[in-house]
Amino acid sequence: MYNNIVTETDLGVGIITLNRPERHNAFDDALIAELSTSIEQMAADPAVRVLVISSSGKSFCAGADLNWMKRAAAYSAEENLRDSRALAEMLRRLAQCPKPTIARIQGPAYGGGVGLIACCDVAISTFDAQFALTEVRLGIIPAVISPHVIAAIGERYARRYMLTAERFSAAEAYRIGLLHEMVTDEAALDEALGEIVDALLGNGPEALAECKKLISAVAWKPLSLAVIEDTAQRITRVRASEEGREGMTAFLEKRKPNWIAQG
Repeated sequence: MYNNIVTETDLGVGIITLNRPERHNAFDDALIAELSTSIEQMAADPAVRVLVISSSGKSFCAGADLNWMKRAAAYSAEENLRDSRALAEMLRRLAQCPKPTIARIQGPAYGGGVGLIACCDVAISTFDAQFALTEVRLGIIPAVISPHVIAAIGERYARRYMLTAERFSAAEAYRIGLLHEMVTDEAALDEALGEIVDALLGNGPEALAECKKLISAVAWKPLSLAVIEDTAQRITRVRASEEGREGMTAFLEKRKPNWIAQG
């Protein structure tokens, strides 16, 4: 079905793997389209409770594919706008996915690859991964990825790394908030990934979706009466939901809730 990615679903986990290792998993219009479609399908699939974005080969994602950039140089303004909107929509689908999302980063990520990571709820990498926002070196700007990157690392660090285009280490990415965890190698990466997945699968699926909506609604807003009322309304609605009642009942009865596999 796909030429540039591999998808699989197992035990509640959906995995989308960028599979252009010979091109360092760089974006082109075809890869963006396949990512957009697969993210939407995973989001709608009730069997998927956690979505993992990973890559094959030595690189996580090298940003824009050079051949695609060559083609884009001859595009009209309308064609360039079409491509930019397609990338923006793919990133929006990932950022607003109702399922928890995890970036599994085994190698370098540049440009749009950093944007892909920033869209995910959780990001883990190996120590030797490197990162860069290289667009200004090419005389362009990281426009479409900027809302997601700034949300992840803040305006101050975005000013440095978007303007200098310098590479930075996994340790620096961790320090500024792009990464949540660093590990030694890919074996440890999969172990850490498994621990995060297990933690997520122990939580109510509907509660996770509602929690993601809550974070988006509250982030960066002052503590106004409107925000306070909105949060009160949200917990009232969720507490009265079927999942909310099941979770509270299971806790009081000292048993596992029905969204956790019994065994």
